[in-house]
Amino acid sequence: MDNNLFLEYGFSLSENQLAKLDLYSDLLIQYNEKFNLTAITNKEDIYVKHFLDCLYLCKYLDSSKSLLDIGSGAGFPGVIIKIFYPEMNITLLEPNNKKVMFLNTIKKQLDLSKLEIINQRSEDYVKDNRGKYDFVTARAVAPLNILLELAIPLLKVNGTFIAMKGPKGNQELLESQNALKLLSCVANDTIQYSIEDNTRQLLFFKKLAATQEKYPRNYSQIKKKPL
Repeated sequence: MDNNLFLEYGFSLSENQLAKLDLYSDLLIQYNEKFNLTAITNKEDIYVKHFLDCLYLCKYLDSSKSLLDIGSGAGFPGVIIKIFYPEMNITLLEPNNKKVMFLNTIKKQLDLSKLEIINQRSEDYVKDNRGKYDFVTARAVAPLNILLELAIPLLKVNGTFIAMKGPKGNQELLESQNALKLLSCVANDTIQYSIEDNTRQLLFFKKLAATQEKYPRNYSQIKKKPL
């Protein structure tokens, strides 16, 4: 895939970055047969629905800061951010063993440095990493009122959580007002964009104060009774 697709949406990638994306897409298709990584298996669709979508996030990041990607799965958006900002310190958090194996393969095959891959749930990882990151991201992980409790405790005070959502993002935000209050954070922006006919939203949250130690609860409690 050449640069024209990315240029159309305001991104200019180097030959090295394009080569990494090409290899990434090939490996995704290859490993998807045994690891069930994505329902999207056509190469062109992978570029449009995964790669381009994740690139939009890069417009709002500072590559000198640290970032944690919760539930990174097949590497979205964390690996795409790493390809776009190779100097950025990024951690991918993924509890599924097979997906972690795939992420480690991607890291090696694409020669990605400053990329840490952690095989853990966020509510366990936070015990030793509370308030550690400047940015936290998540894409297709959980409803927002659940996601906030997993993400905000990992952020530094004044750090930013960016949730990647579809067209129902605003509705999820309305249902998350109590969570925002209890977690000492505020919604400070929503960016809506379209890729072809697919409407997407980036929801931005700023952490105002340290999170109470009782959050996050264990996942069964979070899921049974969201904040």
